[in-house]
Amino acid sequence: MKSFLKMMKYRLPSIFLLAAIAVVLMGGRCTSFGKLSDTVKQKSKPELVQKVEFPALTNDDDVIEHLGYTTAYNHKTLTPNWVAYELTAEEAEAYMPRNDAFAQDEACHGQQAELSDYRRSGWDRGHMAPAADMRWSEQAMAESFLLTNMCPQNSEFNAGAWEKTEKMGRRIAKKYGKVYIVCGPIYDENAFGTIGANHVAIPDAFFKAFLIEVDGSYAAIGFKMNNVPEWQELKASSMSVDSLESIIGRDLFPNLPDDVENEIESKIVKKYWGI
Repeated sequence: MKSFLKMMKYRLPSIFLLAAIAVVLMGGRCTSFGKLSDTVKQKSKPELVQKVEFPALTNDDDVIEHLGYTTAYNHKTLTPNWVAYELTAEEAEAYMPRNDAFAQDEACHGQQAELSDYRRSGWDRGHMAPAADMRWSEQAMAESFLLTNMCPQNSEFNAGAWEKTEKMGRRIAKKYGKVYIVCGPIYDENAFGTIGANHVAIPDAFFKAFLIEVDGSYAAIGFKMNNVPEWQELKASSMSVDSLESIIGRDLFPNLPDDVENEIESKIVKKYWGI
């Protein structure tokens, strides 16, 4: 799958090029791409290809870029397919109070969740890009509370095991200078159903992957955690990125050179992660 995606990045038929130009002229940042291929979507936003943290794009990714993170919103689940960002040591050290001003995302022009969907639902508005990672900018902090960065999360999970992965990200950023992070929901059986009048889908689980530059190359690790109140240890939830990709059905870190990607995603170098 990875080699096919890499090859397709450099092959863009003329009709797809015209479609890509049309998207740019429309000026929308959260535009439906219909039946266009993954390659057209990447080429229609060439700046996305430059970012190491971005996974491979799919037809239901509506990509919205904010100051501190990028979200790929899904208008059917009304949750992000993935959220990705780079966190530096300086950003991880910064501090400002949370504003807790949850809001809809004005940059997203398709259907999205509403605040009322979460109200009295019994599920948290769970950040994908956490507010604590955006304390380096008032704008970045405010944008972290947009609903296109949220998924319904079990409250104990949100404040427990998931927060543990967030703290790990900041620790890694401080140790290695920066970390690339991509995370999002996993829908298996949709065992928890939906919430609200708009039927926001409740994830069965969540994934997160970290990528660092270290010892002259890269290293990566993946995590899968269930959306349940029971405590989940980082070590027990960890896996190679290859294993995580097989679960979520998406190529992570495809913008790395093939030989580097294949090497780092097949294993976990335990000494780097402290778990």
